Amino acid sequence: MQMDSSKKQSRESVAWDWQTPDPRPNQVDLAIPSDPRLLRIVRLTIMHLTELAGFVEEERKSVALAVDEACSNIIKHAYHGATDRPILIRFQLLDRGLRVLLRDYGRKADLSKIKSRELDDIRPGGLGVHLIRSVMDVVEYDNSLEDGNLLTLEKYLRR
Repeated sequence: MQMDSSKKQSRESVAWDWQTPDPRPNQVDLAIPSDPRLLRIVRLTIMHLTELAGFVEEERKSVALAVDEACSNIIKHAYHGATDRPILIRFQLLDRGLRVLLRDYGRKADLSKIKSRELDDIRPGGLGVHLIRSVMDVVEYDNSLEDGNLLTLEKYLRR
């Protein structure tokens, strides 16, 4: 899903300065290298924050899996498997949910090629985008930044 210009403007504040800490209520910033072994840190953070937001365990696990898949896609597609590139993550607790912003500085995503394959096409791989879109309520890709990409994911409470 591409962002329209009004959403892009409201998200421009996402180009935060990682050199200057900016602690805010209901927000956690995390910077990790693009090493798959460190994705457990992201999953544990998501599990805790979704619990704080009021999600039930099944939803917490689904959100953690979706964000893990998004990070894995950054490692695979933006960084071509390099394990020493930055993945910047901003978690924001919302009134009724959670927003996760994933920033990379790798190869720009071709938005026309980000799509799920057909579910009846039985073969390994290729279901990550489907999983992310089926779990999350908002999935927005932005490749208009000077370097890299920004993925915005949001999940809202159902109750």
